[in-house]
This record gives sequence, C-alpha cells and structure tokens, in this order.
Amino acid sequence: MIDLIASTPIARISVLIAIFAVVVLLSMFGLSQVERRLIMRGELREIAGRDHAGVSQGTLHQRSEGIWAKLIERIEQSGFSLADTKGDALRERLKAAGFQSPIAPRLYTLLRLGMVIVLPSLYVLTSIGSGADITILRLYLIGSACALVGLYLPALIVRARADRRREAITNGFPDCLDLMLICVEAGLGLEAALDRVAREMAIAQPLVVELLATATLRLRAGATREEALRKMAEDSGVDEIRSFATLLIQSDRLGTSIGTTLRIYASEMRERRRMRAEERAHRLPVLLSIPLVVCMLPTMIGVLMLPAIIRVVRQLLPALAGG
Repeated sequence: MIDLIASTPIARISVLIAIFAVVVLLSMFGLSQVERRLIMRGELREIAGRDHAGVSQGTLHQRSEGIWAKLIERIEQSGFSLADTKGDALRERLKAAGFQSPIAPRLYTLLRLGMVIVLPSLYVLTSIGSGADITILRLYLIGSACALVGLYLPALIVRARADRRREAITNGFPDCLDLMLICVEAGLGLEAALDRVAREMAIAQPLVVELLATATLRLRAGATREEALRKMAEDSGVDEIRSFATLLIQSDRLGTSIGTTLRIYASEMRERRRMRAEERAHRLPVLLSIPLVVCMLPTMIGVLMLPAIIRVVRQLLPALAGG
C-alpha cells in the first residue's frame, strides 16, 4: 500500500493534502481551546480584580502614605515646620480635589517649597551645562519666574483637579439618584439603598460611590442620618449634593416620603443636566468662530484678493508708469 502511494503521484498528493487538512484542523481546535481558556482566565481575573481592587488600592495607598509621612516627620523633627497658617482652608481645598489624607496639607506645603528650590536650580544647572553666559539680571529674572511657577503650579493643579472632580460628581450623581429611587421604591431603607447604589455603581461612577460608601460607613458606625448626610455634602463640595442632603434631612424631620422626595429631585437633576448639555451645545458656535476667524478668514481674503492684486501689478501699475 505504501509502495503504491509512493509510486502514484495522484495518491501521494492526496495523502499530503489529507495530512495537511488534519494538521490544520488539529491546530484550529487547539487554538480555540487555548483561546477559550484565556478568555475564562481573563474573566476570572476581572472578577477577582473587582473583589480585591479596594483592598489592593488601599494597601498601596497606605504604603505610599507611610513613606511620605515618615519623610514629613523627619523634616519636622529637624525643626522645620510644614504647617500652613491657613490650614483649615487649605485642607478644604485639598478635600475638594480628592486628597483626603491627614498629611495632605503638609505634603502640599513640602512640594511647593521643593519646587521653589528645584526649578531655579535646574535652570542654573542647565545653563552651566550648556555653557551659556549667566548674567546677574538674567539669573534674577528667570530664577524669580521659575520660583513663581514652582510656587503657584501646585495650586493650579489642585484647583483644576477640584473642578474636574466636581464636574464628574455633578454629571454622575443623577444616575446614582435614579438607582437610589428604584431601591427606595422597592422597599429598601436609606442606608440599604446607599449601600446598594455604592456596590452597583462602583465602576461607572467611582467618585459618587466613594461619597455614598463613606456615608454608609458613618451610619453603620453610629452617626445619625443628619450628621452622615451633612458630612457627605461637605466632602463633595457640590451644590447639588448639598441640596440633596438638605432635602433628605428635612424629609426625615417632617416625616414625608423619601421616595417622593427622591423622585422630584431626580427629575430636577435630570433637567439640570439637560440644560447644562444644551448650554455647552449653544457655546460651540461661539467657540468655533475664533479658529474660523483666525485661520480661515485670512486665507479666504487672500484667495479672493490675490487675483485682483496680480492684475493690478501686471496691468495697472505699468500703465500708470507709462502715462
């Protein structure tokens, strides 16, 4: 049989094609099994990551916070105080930006002082390394500018981060409020509704979930509902959440239905979000007019006027010169 296959070209080619087909099928089957196992493994890792994300992030945060705390403690033990004269206002600004750590104000002061020293030093070292001439006036002006940048840059970063955080909370709070309304109408209490919303919206709206989870933990720790809601409003720094906390406190005092309060306020929040979106949409033509005027208008004027200018230069000016 083997001799017959070897001596016949058609049989030999058929056998090779069959072997190739079997190898291809086995390879495809093996790759499909490997891909399926990889997909299952990725799903398991994703589920495990959701379960342990809070623990791992908290551990890394505590570790990094411990390193900075040790550095700040050593600096203050040397006799250099990092306390700010307006500590309460600074702490509120840092909380609005999302920096909840107790060492955040002192770390902020340390970074500002470090940048005031580091940026002018970098300029001096760069100038020396490049061989440029450094005059007293240039050193004074550029060094002062670098020091001012180092002094005010952290404040600008904190302010920008606080604005982004407020915007994210404001845009994400209506969705959480709708889910909270569903939970309350389904029969859950306020604490259970806050906990349920915090677990369901952990990935979609992490900033709002952080506020709700913190309020839930305060309620479980023994704080009154009014204290937990007011503290949540203070931590958020958003007017909508302050109004929400005030409505819930008044509803709790007066004994009115929380579901009705949530329904009315949820509709108002959706209306406000729609109005903000319309306001931004109406601002687009005004914002687009600036690049249109700066970039396209000179080009259009050049395209329209260039033929006339060429004709004047070629025909009118020689005629005037000859006359």
